[in-house]
Amino acid sequence: MQRAVVVTGLCAVALFGCHPAMRTGGVPADADVRLAQVFYWKARPGKLDEYNRYIKEVAEPIDADAQRHGAFIRVTTMVVRDTLSPYTHMRVFMLRDSAQLAGLSAALDAAGTRLEPDSVKRRVRGEYAATLRDRVGSAVLDVLR
Repeated sequence: MQRAVVVTGLCAVALFGCHPAMRTGGVPADADVRLAQVFYWKARPGKLDEYNRYIKEVAEPIDADAQRHGAFIRVTTMVVRDTLSPYTHMRVFMLRDSAQLAGLSAALDAAGTRLEPDSVKRRVRGEYAATLRDRVGSAVLDVLR
């Protein structure tokens, strides 16, 4: 099962390399990507649509803020169609280097704080997220060029 997770992650990273690198608005090109931090999540039964909404409405704005502050180069969330998969969602953060990797969690937390300064509301948001999904695992991958 863990092997399937790693293989899927490697396939996702390979797909990221299939389009040409571009520089727009100061965003690093794909050639700058060296690492990927992959998080695997499993939506709880009956919560797939609700978790998808949560990603769009809560996680993506936090991601966008963190990206603007240099936390990572790009993030993509993929949803697995195979109902036998050990996870439903794979979130892939493309990173420039180990410094971005080391700071990713703190940068995402800081972005969440900037977007919602009220610690009680952030705690409630975190508790709500915990009702939607379970963390299945994570992996750090090297991007081959």
